[in-house]
Amino acid sequence: MDYSQLVSLLLAVGLIAFLYSSVGHAGASGYIAVMTLWGVAATTIRPTALVLNILVASIGAFQFWRAGHFAWKLFWPFAVLSIPAAYLGGYLQPSASVLRILIGLVLLFSAVRLIFRRSDPPDVVPPPNPTAIGVGAAIGFLSGLTGTGGGIFLTPVLLFYHWAHIRQAAAVSALFILVNSISGLTGYFTANQSIPWLGVLLAPAAAIGGVLGSHLGSRHFPIRTISILLATVLVIAGLKLLFTR
Repeated sequence: MDYSQLVSLLLAVGLIAFLYSSVGHAGASGYIAVMTLWGVAATTIRPTALVLNILVASIGAFQFWRAGHFAWKLFWPFAVLSIPAAYLGGYLQPSASVLRILIGLVLLFSAVRLIFRRSDPPDVVPPPNPTAIGVGAAIGFLSGLTGTGGGIFLTPVLLFYHWAHIRQAAAVSALFILVNSISGLTGYFTANQSIPWLGVLLAPAAAIGGVLGSHLGSRHFPIRTISILLATVLVIAGLKLLFTR
């Protein structure tokens, strides 16, 4: 990779981190997409995306928590079984072409709903703990199959069923992504691998984008703006699932 390619990749990563972090996501699907387009080796893409995911999710979780949007009682039931389920999904890795198409269509449908939603859900009721635990396990399994942190699935579910307001959903999703990404990177280290140099080079761009995006998303962006940004994120992730392998 020459200098101009590296600079353009840094800019792309910073933009993705900004866009995703503004809605409580960390950008794994976006990083994977741009690194693939830039011709990065497949063995380097996954651990690099996990490193960037952990960095941006940490920033986003802190920013949304500091702004007062995080709810532990909403978070823990979704997270408790998601980590082992993500391990299982990553371990099994069946032929998942049909699954990827179905999930991609679901994300695109969720994006359309967000585009036409004018405001936050007026009333929210957290789900019963058994329901949240089961949903969290299913999302963790899907995140293992698709190589993401799970936020692209959790946030639409929280909003679709009126279990959380938009900023609250972003705060919960940020920490959900963080714990699942740490789990994935721990598995990578278990195989005696090291962090690729590319992850270190791209980290500053991801950090800058993550700080700016999460700060604006947690405090300043109107709810309508966050809805449009989230819809954009879901479209990117959905198209990636549908058209990449």
